[in-house]
Amino acid sequence: DTIFIDEGFGSLDTESLDLAIDTLIDLRKSGRMVGVISHVEELKTRIDVRLQVDSGRDGSSAKFVLP
Repeated sequence: DTIFIDEGFGSLDTESLDLAIDTLIDLRKSGRMVGVISHVEELKTRIDVRLQVDSGRDGSSAKFVLP
């Protein structure tokens, strides 16, 4: 019921990235939990619910981003 993906999106061409994101969204809509680690900006704009981790001088912070 859960899939976890650790990066790799930055090496995809635009068409392949669109297909990968659409597939992840379809998996989520079917009731699966999808976890992705990525720095690719396109994922931030297309996946509406996420845990965003930001690093800073005094350590990291995390927050949930909801639509």
